[in-house]
Amino acid sequence: MKKQYTVETLPDVLTAQHIADFLIISRRRVYELFDIKPEAGGIPNFEIGQSRRVEKQDLISWIKARKREREQKVG
Repeated sequence: MKKQYTVETLPDVLTAQHIADFLIISRRRVYELFDIKPEAGGIPNFEIGQSRRVEKQDLISWIKARKREREQKVG
């Protein structure tokens, strides 16, 4: 069973699995979003060796930006 996270319970540095569980999307999709440049809508991330990580605040900002984009398209 996948772990369910809230914004408060997410760790400060996130793995692709944390993000997948939080957003309820596949880990594969998270990696696809990692491969897109942040300026083009991808999730900002950094590498530690072969692993990619995301700061919690960057993920929150990314989500807010996606919501703003949606509101601008709809509104």
